Amino acid sequence: MTIRIPLSSPDITEAEIAAVTSVLRTPRLSMGPELDAFERDLARYHSVDDAVVVSSGTAALHLSLITLGIGPGDEVVVPSFAFLAVANAVHHVGARAVFAEIDPRTLNLDPQAAERAITPRTRAILVVHTFGVPAEMDAFRAFADQHGIVLIEDACEAIGADFDGRRVGGFGDLAVLGFYPNKQITTGEGGAVLVRDPAHAARLRSLRNQGRSGSEWLDQKEIGYNYRLSELECALGRVQLSRINEILAMRRAAAERYHALLDGIPGLALPPLELDRRTISWFVYIVRITEGLCRDTIQSHLAEQGIASGRYFAPIHRQMPWRKYWSGAALSLTEQAAKAALAIPLFNRISETQQQEVARALRVAVACEKAGKNMI
Repeated sequence: MTIRIPLSSPDITEAEIAAVTSVLRTPRLSMGPELDAFERDLARYHSVDDAVVVSSGTAALHLSLITLGIGPGDEVVVPSFAFLAVANAVHHVGARAVFAEIDPRTLNLDPQAAERAITPRTRAILVVHTFGVPAEMDAFRAFADQHGIVLIEDACEAIGADFDGRRVGGFGDLAVLGFYPNKQITTGEGGAVLVRDPAHAARLRSLRNQGRSGSEWLDQKEIGYNYRLSELECALGRVQLSRINEILAMRRAAAERYHALLDGIPGLALPPLELDRRTISWFVYIVRITEGLCRDTIQSHLAEQGIASGRYFAPIHRQMPWRKYWSGAALSLTEQAAKAALAIPLFNRISETQQQEVARALRVAVACEKAGKNMI
């Protein structure tokens, strides 16, 4: 079947194309002025001391954990209702991911559940701003300080969101961003670490470039990685970031239209448009299927109509590679949310006509599923 309305779509204008083309006319395609400028722009936007650009959000997580000294024997508290990169990165440094329960309204880590998961081996808590909804950062900052553990923010889905008037990414000891094509802004592939400590910034820059340091290309300080981001991608990211306010406004308007179109459909719970102390950055629009209806059947009906949708997220602790690492702690809210959540198309330039079509198809799909349930 042909997908007519995609789940996401990057928004590339002539300005981005011109910026990338301009780089191609230079002899510097990596580790040049566009990278330096993109890092300055990101740091300024987030009101942090520095930013270190890398090849992906996952690379940003990996290097953050290494830079903070987390390794074998350590535990990191993470959500299971998240993209699996959060746990993978912990595993790659030899530490253990400890899964904690979520808040059923925000779908973020629940601060009290996360604090209960702390043990003498806990070195860090990794807080994800899920779907662009800011987590309760004052609570996480307070108990991280109380217990002497580091706080890492995963803001890969939340650029531009704020908590208590402060942009996410500015609360953690380190914070990470992601620029995959489905994100609010994209570099194609790419990510960044937001930094407060100059020593952390220096080590991150060394690690992303094979552990080299200083101006001598062949001098190696430690064993590192090739997590560099090209000048082409940085040029693209700079233009995207310059448009961030326009982009966030378009996505917010699309979310508001969905609220108006989908409100009152039985069997469908909508995400909150407003939350106290928070400004949401709309990464995806997630509806939750209720009343015992089958999310997967509804998703299949949408696909038959040429409308893409996505299951967000399968719990990490139930994934095959992770079952042996899961302690068996109850994560019922995580599993309920994972079973019910369905992402419907949301991107910068989704049209009102497209959203009306999605809403009609979703209304029919839910009605058909309800009728089928009633016949059983």
